Amino acid sequence: MNKSMKRIFTVKSAIVLFFAWVLMLPLVATSAADSLYAFKVKSLDGKVVPLNAYKGKVVLVVNTASKCGFTPQYAGLEDLYKKYKGEGLVILGFPCNQFGAQEPGTATEIAEFCTENYGVTFPMFEKIDVNGKNSAPLYVFLKRSMPGKEGEGNDVKWNFTKFLLDRKGNPVKRFASAVKPVELEAEIERLLKLK
Repeated sequence: MNKSMKRIFTVKSAIVLFFAWVLMLPLVATSAADSLYAFKVKSLDGKVVPLNAYKGKVVLVVNTASKCGFTPQYAGLEDLYKKYKGEGLVILGFPCNQFGAQEPGTATEIAEFCTENYGVTFPMFEKIDVNGKNSAPLYVFLKRSMPGKEGEGNDVKWNFTKFLLDRKGNPVKRFASAVKPVELEAEIERLLKLK
């Protein structure tokens, strides 16, 4: 190789390395998170909510949708919230339109639907992606911390997948969409007893 070819090769290598580094920055920043409390999200009304506001609570994070076969789980989630919020449970709902386009509504439409049809009072947040290159950082953390079943990968499989976290913001258990909210009671009660 002559000197000019070596220079071109070196410059091309430097450019490739630079872009690789730039593309990796979000992954590095995300991987630094070691608990729920490292994240900030936006509520349905657009307000930034630092999740460290839920320190000391047992947290159930759920990706939701208004036009899904599992949508009636809103009622069960609200029942859980009402029953255990006084003991330290909070449920965080994150609308997602990635599964069958079953959450097409605006933030206002989602809020109205949840309130009018299921009396939802637990915190609801802006619509997010839970899978793919635009995954919300919170979901990157949850999926990395609590992978799916062996052989299925880490991606969320459908609406109403649930992630249960302890009072320190650590993911404890992941539940598939078909698991009804009432079926989480024993695990929630166990975590609520831990101080």
